[in-house]
Amino acid sequence: QVQLVESGGGLVQAGGSLRLSCAASGSIFSINAMGWYRQAPGKQRELVANISGGSTNYADSVKGRFTISGDDAKNTVYLQMNSLEPEDTAVYYCNAKVQTIPHRPYYDYWGQGTQVTVSS
Repeated sequence: QVQLVESGGGLVQAGGSLRLSCAASGSIFSINAMGWYRQAPGKQRELVANISGGSTNYADSVKGRFTISGDDAKNTVYLQMNSLEPEDTAVYYCNAKVQTIPHRPYYDYWGQGTQVTVSS
């Protein structure tokens, strides 16, 4: 089994910053990619940013404001969020594509979600 534990959400004023962390643990043989998704009330879950082998990918709405980074030794991914806007308010979910057995497929695992609220 694989567990993803998130931390760092909270309430912040517009223009402020937050840093999210997500640590993966359990029966991990290899991690192909880690990332962050978010879901606002009444909206679909959307990709915020992901990182794989040092390459990063961002949603257009967060480019220049958010930075994703990872620590492979710790199976941990971070999301530094600056210049936060009320539109960033959502539950943020950590995602990891994990291989638990060699030569088997990678599967998606999800964290429990952490609330980020940006007040205007």
